[in-house]
Amino acid sequence: MCQRLVLVSALLVLAISRGNCTAKIAPDFIVPCNNTEPACLIKATQDAIPEFSKGLPQLGVPSLDPFIIEELPIQLPGIKVTFYDGKATGLKHCEVLNVEAYLEKNIFNLEVKCNITIKGKYTAVGRLLLFPINGEGDCKIKIINSVIKLNIKTKYFKDSANRDHFGIKSYRYTFDYGERIIYTITNLFKGNPELSNTVLQFLNENWRIVTEEFGQPVVDYALNVTVNTAKKFFDAVPYDELLYVPIPKY
Repeated sequence: MCQRLVLVSALLVLAISRGNCTAKIAPDFIVPCNNTEPACLIKATQDAIPEFSKGLPQLGVPSLDPFIIEELPIQLPGIKVTFYDGKATGLKHCEVLNVEAYLEKNIFNLEVKCNITIKGKYTAVGRLLLFPINGEGDCKIKIINSVIKLNIKTKYFKDSANRDHFGIKSYRYTFDYGERIIYTITNLFKGNPELSNTVLQFLNENWRIVTEEFGQPVVDYALNVTVNTAKKFFDAVPYDELLYVPIPKY
């Protein structure tokens, strides 16, 4: 009887050990598609965004909503702006417009529409369009209905356990600033609130010109953070837990 109990216990321990080795890594909000039809991929991506954006510390994936901007220097012709102690919010509410996966061609396309708010502090010295700037204060930028299109060059690789993974090799993007951008910036001219308000009014009335002048480094930074976060997720979660479609030969 004792020998039988020992044998059963040993088998149970072995079963548990094997179960742990192949335990599911992907969080429950990830629902793999059985095909690469856009309708399924759009729904799966849309359903995952709210939870994914909170971060997955157990997988080493940081939060994207909010994501922290510790310091972002922007050097443009004639003006130097430094944005710091900032955070961006709104990603968890992005609307997924399209998702396309061409597995054999290593191409993945994503299109989303987002309302993003960036808050923080800034310093600025130089000239912005018509105005000399010498400011330091608080800053808030509200971006309404921006559309981001990502074209991602993908790759596949194996981890130390010989499991296949989906990866990001490189990416390109286009960014439409959307319907409106609202600037709330204090102290654009140190000690001169009237002139500061005049310039701020000009910035908001000419928001598209202003944004095209200095918005590129901010967008580059935000998308670089987002893509690097996605890379960490793909490094942690095997391909077969993300998509129930045979992986292409590689």
